Amino acid sequence: MPQSCSHLEDRIINRRPPLALVQAEPGQSRYAAVAAALRARVLAGEWAPGTALPSEQALAAEHGVALNTLRRALELLAEQGLVERVHGRGTFVRASLSGATMLRFFRFGNASGEVPTSRIVARRPLAASGEVAMRLGIAPGEAVLQLLRVRALAGTPCLLEEIHLPLPLFQALASGPTDAWDDLFYPMYAQRCGVHVQRACDEIGFGTFGAAQAAHLDLPPGHPCARVTRRAWDITGRCVEARTTYGDAHAFHYSLTIT
Repeated sequence: MPQSCSHLEDRIINRRPPLALVQAEPGQSRYAAVAAALRARVLAGEWAPGTALPSEQALAAEHGVALNTLRRALELLAEQGLVERVHGRGTFVRASLSGATMLRFFRFGNASGEVPTSRIVARRPLAASGEVAMRLGIAPGEAVLQLLRVRALAGTPCLLEEIHLPLPLFQALASGPTDAWDDLFYPMYAQRCGVHVQRACDEIGFGTFGAAQAAHLDLPPGHPCARVTRRAWDITGRCVEARTTYGDAHAFHYSLTIT
């Protein structure tokens, strides 16, 4: 019996058009081409960090490849750190970092696990110095937002942070009150600027506090200082933050377990 016109229209409207078949470049494997296509969809924002990708069967059908090819493509993306595969649950876009607090490098009394409060003591746009530009991967002189933040535990200042953020990516933080900012910056970056920090690298060094730095932490000038420099990247591999954290070297504590 012939179907009604309205029923046929419903099928046409509700059916998702298939994606174009993936074509591998010369010398490129089919699964690598599929991985590149999936990566492009993630970077375009089709799936947000922390969300699940469609089923393997659905993705294979959309890209016109065999299931085994699709699985190898997902394995490649997992190796690249873009997705994570959870047994029995599926494949997820790697979630953004939420904290990665610098307190893990220091021991201030019994404050283990406590999130320190934040206070912005200075904020200004400026031209990136050569060092800041190198850390952010931008050209010297490009616009950045500089933040000076003091972090405190139980009202006592413990860490001083100098943060540089590329503009106009972080323009939403360049004006307006700062007293309502989150104590954890990475969730705030995502909410206010649409920037999802996926990974970060910290390096540790030591020196002494200058007079202005020491004053923020109620320490004398020349006091021993532990310095943690961080670079953070978003899901596209773009460096989005250069941060230097200063703390009392006498409170520095680092533990590493090797198995």
